[in-house]
Amino acid sequence: MTASIIFDPLLPIWLIAGLAGMVLSGIALALWRGLSGWALRALAAAVVLAALTGPVYQQEDREPLSDIVLLVEDESASQQLSDRGDQTHSAADEIATRLDARDNTEVRRITVPDGEDNAGTELMSALAEAMAEEPRGRIAGAILLSDGRVHDLDRAPEMPAPMHLLHTGRDTDWDRRLTIRNAPAFAILDEEITMTLTIEDLGAAPEGIETVPIDISIDGDAPQRFNVALGEEITLPVVLPHGGRNVLQFTTPAVPGELTDRNNTALIQINGVRDRLRVLLVSGEPHPGGRTWRNLLKSDSSVDLVHFTILRPPEKQDGAPVRELSLIAFPTRELFLEKIDDFDLIIFDRYKRRGILPALYLDNVRNYVEQGGAVLIAAGPDFASADSIYRSPLEKIVPARPTARVLEEGFHPKVTELGLRHPVTAGLQPEEGAQWGRWMRQIELAEAGGQVVMSGADTRPLLVLDRVGQGRVALLASDHAWLWHRGFEGGGPQLELLRRLAHWMMKEPELEEEALWAEATGQTMRIIRRSLTDGVGDVTIEAPSGETVELPLEEVSPGRYEALFDGPEIGLYRLTNGDQSAVIGLGPAAPVEFEETIASAEVLMPLIDPTNGGAMALADGVPRIRAVRAGRPAAGRNWIGITPRGAYETRSVTQLPLMPAWLVLLLASGLILGGWLREGRR
Repeated sequence: MTASIIFDPLLPIWLIAGLAGMVLSGIALALWRGLSGWALRALAAAVVLAALTGPVYQQEDREPLSDIVLLVEDESASQQLSDRGDQTHSAADEIATRLDARDNTEVRRITVPDGEDNAGTELMSALAEAMAEEPRGRIAGAILLSDGRVHDLDRAPEMPAPMHLLHTGRDTDWDRRLTIRNAPAFAILDEEITMTLTIEDLGAAPEGIETVPIDISIDGDAPQRFNVALGEEITLPVVLPHGGRNVLQFTTPAVPGELTDRNNTALIQINGVRDRLRVLLVSGEPHPGGRTWRNLLKSDSSVDLVHFTILRPPEKQDGAPVRELSLIAFPTRELFLEKIDDFDLIIFDRYKRRGILPALYLDNVRNYVEQGGAVLIAAGPDFASADSIYRSPLEKIVPARPTARVLEEGFHPKVTELGLRHPVTAGLQPEEGAQWGRWMRQIELAEAGGQVVMSGADTRPLLVLDRVGQGRVALLASDHAWLWHRGFEGGGPQLELLRRLAHWMMKEPELEEEALWAEATGQTMRIIRRSLTDGVGDVTIEAPSGETVELPLEEVSPGRYEALFDGPEIGLYRLTNGDQSAVIGLGPAAPVEFEETIASAEVLMPLIDPTNGGAMALADGVPRIRAVRAGRPAAGRNWIGITPRGAYETRSVTQLPLMPAWLVLLLASGLILGGWLREGRR
């Protein structure tokens, strides 16, 4: 039971103060005039003023509430190093026991795991959430059991009581760390990129070591070993070997005595892209489809296009000077002998033999393909004539023979069964029951080899793809693809088809017919296998530890097989299916939990000092717990303090007016009457 006097003014305080001033003025006047009843009148005024303040005698029935101490246990990955986990758990149990033994004290134990998406140790977020669930008036302190490596200081709550850190680790701890900086997500093929590599020792590391070994592996191949200086930044020039994803692994061997080897490896994944895809487009004559090819290639910012159109064939003799007809001389020798290897793709668009390109040049084109180049032939009526480009040294690489027949009739292009699985045409087929717009001309082909991915009139081959040596050849047996671009009869996916076709010929990794790759999301990978065959069997997954797992692949669309796999470890995984293989890294390139592994209180001291708390090492023992007053130092030699808050819950309140109206009226009227009688008698 607690009693107190409170005031509930009947008038605003400023008005009561004004009335008090008027009363004092009246009393002063009475004294100056010598009135004998001034004292009684002053007492009457004081009674009225006191009544206006509303004094009340209040009694409260209070029930004391216990103090709450927040005990936060860090269970992040860095806390699993050495014996830190055991240190934390045993200390937490002992502190909780000591707090439970104290009168009027409760303990709230909070565990903090690793943050999601490599966020690190979110200790302050957990502390803020715990405080939001408790009344601030009852929080007597917070005790953090951690290595001090916290990654969310910006979310620290305002503490109404002391905060203490009991950090794990030992003075003899040391660790070797490998870091890679400036690693880009993308890099241009055949161009050098520069990364910064550093290997350093942290903590109480052994002395006298100047160089350490490092192993560098690309795409899981056998590593190459080098020796680098310890503690120095090393500029590392790298040229990517191929397009698509390149996985670079840098590892320095683990050394006995270091805390962990988790930060001895850096896994960098860089996507190799071409700077410019160089394309040579040779149009045999102006026609509506020529602009389609030009617009397609010019619209792609990654394509560097050289386009020549033969406006005036040699057999045309009209006497006009060449300098008045030619926009630019056709540099045949330079293009087809000296610089042919500079091009990624050569397109012959309705080109026929006219003596402009001698057989020697066309034979050089054949060699260019066999050595890794690409040629696309967009055939027109000239392809079926005696002057066909087929009847040249290119015959050995063209995947089909023209029959000399040109079909001048409308037909709907269709994707073949094989084309449904081929990446050039997969997914392009119209909706069920619908058809693309017609083309009006097709060159009949015979002895079609390679892969027929589209058919035309009467299921005749329309688009044929083939590999020759190390290169690729495509034959499109029609020059009417531009009708789709014009939207004739609804058109069709002309731009997408030609774009895929050009990029397949330039060996873009995402358009390979037989491919195996994986896409990572956190520790989950989606394994994707593309194949032109039915059934691809199981994929073999080799984890960083060397353990292997067989996983079946399910066909999700024609030619595309997928499976999901949750990787139990962070690191490099190897995938194998038949003759296809791939590598992928799971987890962050450098887990934030292992960037700093030496326990330290330095990070948290700016939060601890304002609360008068302290930081101590658990290796020195669990400190005693004392009660300290607010504002006093809350940490000392082998002890930490909590601040009792004295919180309570009010069960009932009883109020009794000290100056009821009848008493005020009786006192005021009696004093006023006494003053009047005294002055009247005098």
